Amino acid sequence: MTASTHDIEKAAGVLRAGGLVALPTETVYGLGANAEDPAAVSRIFQAKGRPPSHPLIVHIGGAEQLDDWVQDVPEAARLLAGRCWPGPLTLVLRRGRRVPLEATGGLETVAVRVPDHPVALALLDAFGGAITAPSANRFGSVSPTTADHVRAELGDTVDFVLDGGSCRVGVESTIVDATGGTPTILRPGGVTREDLEAVLGRPLAVPSTSQVRVPGQHPSHYAPRARVVLVEPEQVVTEAETARELGHRVGVLLPACLAGTPVKAHTVLTVPAAMAEYARGLYGFLRHLDQQGCDLIVASVPVEEGLGLAIANRLRRAAGPRPIV
Repeated sequence: MTASTHDIEKAAGVLRAGGLVALPTETVYGLGANAEDPAAVSRIFQAKGRPPSHPLIVHIGGAEQLDDWVQDVPEAARLLAGRCWPGPLTLVLRRGRRVPLEATGGLETVAVRVPDHPVALALLDAFGGAITAPSANRFGSVSPTTADHVRAELGDTVDFVLDGGSCRVGVESTIVDATGGTPTILRPGGVTREDLEAVLGRPLAVPSTSQVRVPGQHPSHYAPRARVVLVEPEQVVTEAETARELGHRVGVLLPACLAGTPVKAHTVLTVPAAMAEYARGLYGFLRHLDQQGCDLIVASVPVEEGLGLAIANRLRRAAGPRPIV
């Protein structure tokens, strides 16, 4: 933990005063406000340029606090909370009266989780309440995984930045709709489908679309400035070199299976073979290609198993509503 006790107490004071605090979690950095202060929550939407109908995630300090913020918790949700919290799992449940509609996009459901980061947990303890916190970036853009990413993107719209080092998971939490009889994965993330199925002892669906509004489901999300083009792995080199011949400054996320393959492109990054390492570095890779001046990024999606499912989801959202070539 790099943030000092003094920094944490200062951040808690900022939250009590209605301010915005960028805080580290194990997934990405969040832009936090007092979850019970509608005016403070509204400031999050203004700072991010986020539509007010897009729900936020409420962070709490432990599973034992769940009933303070939600109601009618099904047994499956309690089981998941007990086994996966603290951790990168968000549960969608019925909103409790302490959560303002400003935090839920006007819905009677709320997304809630317990972060697995010592700085975030220390802040929640010092603050003594819940913190509403989406990712600390402009709406739709690449999520931040370091404090410097937050400062570069949001600047002085954030009242205080807590530096907790680099995020160890690197992609957002898995979101599970637990309001009905059968839990459903609405957004793949840091807890894998396989792990959730092992806890519940049943298969879980991952629908491509859902009527339930949750964070990260905008048609274009997690996107760099450069346009992202997704192709099959064996087409990455050809697609990149063709785009280069057409005058693009091409960045390439080269699959690990093609490591060492020469590619005529502006910038080439070979992604790790291990999915946990790839997830941890994904947003950093996209930011680096932007910083290199690339206007087009060619990538392929990994096998959609384990964390590969979350990586594939983020790449598809970054590419927007375009089919894989």
